[in-house]
Amino acid sequence: MVSRGSYYFLVAFLFVLGIGLMCYRHFAFEVPWFPGTMRSVWSVEARVEFDPAENEPVTVKLTVPGTQDGYTVLSESSASPDYGFSFKKSRGQKIAVWTTRSASEHQVLYYKMNVLEDPNATVSSQIPVPRTDTSIVESDANLKILNNIIQNAREKSADAISFTQELVQILNTSDQETALLKKNGNRSRLIVKMLDIADVPARVVRGLQLKDKRRRQSLIEYVEVYQDGKPELINPDTGEAGNPKDFLLWEYSSQPLLELKGGSHSAVYFSMIENHVSVKTAIQSKFAHTELLNFSVDSLPIEEQSMFKQILLLPIGVLIVVFLRIIVGIKTSGTFMPVLIAMAFAQTSLGVGLIGFLTIVSIGLIIRFYLARLNLLLVARISTVIIVVIGIISCLAVVTYKMGLADGMKLTFFPMIIISWTIERLSIIWEEEGSHEVVVQGLGSLFTAIIAYLAMNSLFIQHVTFNFLGLQLVILAGILLMGNYTGYRLTELKRFKPVADEIELMSEKKSSDDADEGSGADSADRK
Repeated sequence: MVSRGSYYFLVAFLFVLGIGLMCYRHFAFEVPWFPGTMRSVWSVEARVEFDPAENEPVTVKLTVPGTQDGYTVLSESSASPDYGFSFKKSRGQKIAVWTTRSASEHQVLYYKMNVLEDPNATVSSQIPVPRTDTSIVESDANLKILNNIIQNAREKSADAISFTQELVQILNTSDQETALLKKNGNRSRLIVKMLDIADVPARVVRGLQLKDKRRRQSLIEYVEVYQDGKPELINPDTGEAGNPKDFLLWEYSSQPLLELKGGSHSAVYFSMIENHVSVKTAIQSKFAHTELLNFSVDSLPIEEQSMFKQILLLPIGVLIVVFLRIIVGIKTSGTFMPVLIAMAFAQTSLGVGLIGFLTIVSIGLIIRFYLARLNLLLVARISTVIIVVIGIISCLAVVTYKMGLADGMKLTFFPMIIISWTIERLSIIWEEEGSHEVVVQGLGSLFTAIIAYLAMNSLFIQHVTFNFLGLQLVILAGILLMGNYTGYRLTELKRFKPVADEIELMSEKKSSDDADEGSGADSADRK
């Protein structure tokens, strides 16, 4: 006999292992606990236009983004007939390359990518920290102005970020010196130039502001400042620090956005559209090539997934049956017949299923009582009941269809063998224990089937059973734990209510007698 210690250890082990597998699926594969969670996937398209040179090979290089903090690249493609297409990396940045032997007329190339908004995304390879370039040659006048601005900003700042913000604020003033500087070059590059002089690592980066249904957009420049080895984006116009919302970094390695060899008059425009997809679709694309161990049915072919989606709901029904029979004490006709009936309700809908079940069982009982007079052997009697049940279901399906009720055809989902055994069992109970017991077990079976149906039809339960296989171990642990219960069932408490009331009255009477004896003793002591 198994000791109680090993029994409780098994239950605890199954429970902990199941919870651990569920947490692993949630944190490693980002599967949500609740259904209906959606993610934003941005379809971004870069349109490259240029005029090719005659009789010259053409090479087009477009800097494209990779996975970065907050965004995961799901897929990339190119629509470019007659061009070879490939990717390469340079200084940590991905480059899309188109090549052809010759081209004529105006050319248009398309690069498309699908990007998932992903709060768990991290950069796989860090971009090298830029080196400061102090060998800047400027005219004496400009160099003096730059040094004055740097000195003023340094006195009012405490670190690299605040120093850059002070530079932006000074450039926003309208004096003659700053106006002269702003005329001589790009604002972002001017700020980076001053940061180089001040020995602060920084670079100009460009990104795309993601807005739904936008066309012919251009990249926006930001200044990326490094403080303690960590990058921070600074708006060169306002000085605001931090990553802007819905901002996709496109070029972040100080490389040209577009390089064209064998052509001229090039330009790049961006279009984008936002799509909302389920988390399941998003994570399937994200983890398509992952090396993590995936404990999930969704790694199987679609046809098998549909089958397992129904099978994995059966333990929920079994758990409900065990709880209602052992803990509550509800009687059912057959041990797990209510689970199969609940599965049939899921196919027919609850209303149609209830009416169909009661009709089939009622007609079947009437015919079964007639068969009892024929004194048939058990095997022949059961076989007859099965054929009768099939005939009843067929007739009901045809009649309801002729009446314009298409739901009646769904009665074929009922488990015919189980219903036949149910009719046989109820008829025997009627003969041996009376009609009252038949009603009790029949209603108990229907009640259990309805509760199981409501549970298995819940979107939340369907979601967790399909996506978290560890839940099956938790259910198994719960069933094993309830299987050891030997106490009173909830329905039996009513039987013992008079006894409990009598015990309570006796206890109150005893307390009253003790109080009277105590008061008598106190009176005697006082005398």
